[in-house]
Amino acid sequence: RAMSEAPFVRHAGRADLPVVAELAARHAEYEQAAPPPADLATRLAALLFGTPAPRLRCLVAELPDGRLAGYATCSPELSTWEGREYLHMDCLFLLPGHRGLGLGVLLMDAVAAEARTLGLEEVQWQTPTWNDGAIRFYDRLGARAVQKVRYSLPVAP
Repeated sequence: RAMSEAPFVRHAGRADLPVVAELAARHAEYEQAAPPPADLATRLAALLFGTPAPRLRCLVAELPDGRLAGYATCSPELSTWEGREYLHMDCLFLLPGHRGLGLGVLLMDAVAAEARTLGLEEVQWQTPTWNDGAIRFYDRLGARAVQKVRYSLPVAP
């Protein structure tokens, strides 16, 4: 494949998953969360490529030299209050040193394009309240913030 002269966003392929798993680990570290499981690349492969109609979508920001600088993942979800589906962006992460260069906008544009492809009218996501850089970025995009507290309840199998 010929190298691009500018960064671009594309769908992740199977060969990208070890790097996406490493980006996810860096993302978790950045957000001061527990690291992903060691077999994350395998788990992502099953979610992205394991069924005829996978729910998860993964987009990667590729630099002109072919390295990946970031990723975004998203999947359709339901809004009971609105009685419709929307696209939930679970992750958007760029490596330090690659922020503020327009890659975030490229990733957000690609996520919005995924929503349009699926016939969905809205993208929703969350970011930590302390992530001022991300909040400024999302505000500049014209996104609306909704204050909530996120809970997680482990359920034993």
